[in-house]
Amino acid sequence: MKNRLARIFSRDSGKTVMLAIDHGYFEGPAAGLEQVDKSIVPMLDHADALMATRGVLRTSIPPSFTHGVVLRASGGPSVLKDLSNERIAVDVEDALRLNVAGLAVSVYIGAEYETQTVHNMTRLVDLGNRHGIPVLAVTCVTDEAMGDAKYYRMACRICAELGAHFIKTYFVDKDFDSVVAGCPAPVVVAGGAKLPEFEALTMTHRAMQAGAAGMDMGRNIFQSEAPAAMIQAVRAVVHAGETPKKAFELYESLKNDVKMPPIGPRSHARPRASV
Repeated sequence: MKNRLARIFSRDSGKTVMLAIDHGYFEGPAAGLEQVDKSIVPMLDHADALMATRGVLRTSIPPSFTHGVVLRASGGPSVLKDLSNERIAVDVEDALRLNVAGLAVSVYIGAEYETQTVHNMTRLVDLGNRHGIPVLAVTCVTDEAMGDAKYYRMACRICAELGAHFIKTYFVDKDFDSVVAGCPAPVVVAGGAKLPEFEALTMTHRAMQAGAAGMDMGRNIFQSEAPAAMIQAVRAVVHAGETPKKAFELYESLKNDVKMPPIGPRSHARPRASV
């Protein structure tokens, strides 16, 4: 368990920059994720960990990637249905075959299928403890009116109390430090909807100042004008404590200098599994 967590969180800073690319499991090919081997693989070295589905992991991520993989382990409904109606979607034996560092499961506190998603999490926690795989509980809301510090304090605490090893939640402008303080497990902050780069870096800085254990950022990296530059700027905030201003200056300086090598179709793809 500790070995796997060490593949997610930096030994030097104790923080993590996770690159979230699991959006396709409920919404299909999001902008920027149409061809993962072309858009994501070239910047994998800048991520401490990758959050992905087993389908993308097997088909599009090179086996030479040795950083932590947090495997999306819940699923079921698409954006056309009630997203809270999820089930466990991965067998733990397959997670072991993939040598993942963690399992991610959505928990919808207050939603129609709240109890079901909590049960998904507790079942995975039992399996994770049995096999030494930490579980990331992803707090999700179906009603934007619930998305305040009071809600996230409750959602994060419930997940931690029921055994999740670390929590992914959303940043809120007011009292976010109380969300982190009230959760006995490490809190990683979701990037959320696409923001202008400076705003995303400001959110990152504020989250880290509030005590977050890192960022799990997707759209604000892979939908950036310069994704490789953006993930390095986020790293500067998370691991080096840079200010948003300094990090944005780094982003601007890298934007025109960082050149991604050309990658042919599926040139870095993992062979399709036969199991």
